[in-house]
Amino acid sequence: MARRRRRRKKRVFPKIAGLVLFLALAGGAAAAARYILPEMLETAQETVGEAAGAAAGALKDETGFPELTVTEEEASDGFYFRQLTEREQTIYREILQGVTGMEEMIRIHATEEDDVGKVYEYLLYDRPELFWCAGNTSLTIYDEYTEVIPGYTCSQREKEERQAQIDTATQECLAGIDSSASDYEKIRYIYEYIVNTVEYDVNAPDNQNIYSSMVGKRSVCAGYSRMAQYLLGQMGIPCIYVIGDIEGQGAHAWNIVNCGGKYYQMDTTFGDPVFLQEENGESVPSGSINYDYLCCTDAEIMVDHTQWEEVAYPACTSDDLNYYRMNGMYYDSFDPEELLQKMNDSVYAGEESFVCKFSNASVYSEARDPVINELLPQAAQNLASYYGLDSVSYTYAEDADHCRITVFWSYG
Repeated sequence: MARRRRRRKKRVFPKIAGLVLFLALAGGAAAAARYILPEMLETAQETVGEAAGAAAGALKDETGFPELTVTEEEASDGFYFRQLTEREQTIYREILQGVTGMEEMIRIHATEEDDVGKVYEYLLYDRPELFWCAGNTSLTIYDEYTEVIPGYTCSQREKEERQAQIDTATQECLAGIDSSASDYEKIRYIYEYIVNTVEYDVNAPDNQNIYSSMVGKRSVCAGYSRMAQYLLGQMGIPCIYVIGDIEGQGAHAWNIVNCGGKYYQMDTTFGDPVFLQEENGESVPSGSINYDYLCCTDAEIMVDHTQWEEVAYPACTSDDLNYYRMNGMYYDSFDPEELLQKMNDSVYAGEESFVCKFSNASVYSEARDPVINELLPQAAQNLASYYGLDSVSYTYAEDADHCRITVFWSYG
């Protein structure tokens, strides 16, 4: 995926019969991280050819445009669609109709004054089901219309085969959640399902679309986020594909979900804490899930994420679905006796881990040293005594940015 798309400056082109632009979706990995850059369209090359001018007359003699059968109502569920002007929405619908049928050339009501690249970009952000659209396209612009030649990742026959595989994967996934579950339970299920079934792989084929994550089970942030968007959409839960940056890593993609009329941030890629390292440098145990990025607030995710400024994303201010608060792991103040009792309860129950998340940096700072240097050794001794062990070990992972300490117990 390419770097963040810069705001385009209006260019004045000479008056010619036809203008050919080649738009491409580039790719590249973020340095020193498992998270890869989300795709953005950028103008890779602009050329004006004499052949385009010669062909324009013949094209203008042809009658009209194809009948537009994609209605405004059908497209209006797209978040990015709603950010467009009425004219741009018509272009969006025309392109959607064309790529849905895998047309080799799509004629649209656009001229050199229209930013077709932005519209096509927005379309792909709204429509994770368009897995066969590669993102690269070429445009031939005339005085009164534009011809779009999209790039596709597969043939029509391959598209049908892949769609069948995606449908099977969707059925397998959704079979694991009761249709009567609450929207939050469905969102959490999809979050955990993606973290547990998809491996991050920069070299995965088709890693910018849902085929890589849903069928290949290997992808990057674009595949993770589009999979979440697609599966939640299948359950009727609005989910936005969000564009932004990660400090020190580069561009990134994640989601905003609507639950009960409120909006929440969600990043399934960051839900896998594989890169967290505890004190002795060993990897965090496999199967662990980081819930800091499940139904969190803007304030929580903006600790390390920065959203795209070209659109106004919905505000995510409610903390009522904070996973740690809902599961008794959230602390507004530091009470050492309470924490030690909770650690002991965790050991007696044979739990694999114990989590304490604090409400802010001040409480975390107060608790951090006593938890690590006093309470954990005491809980470890209790573990040894309770299970009759000669020696015990535990590991812990700190996340000061998110005010959380996670402890992993060893029982043998």
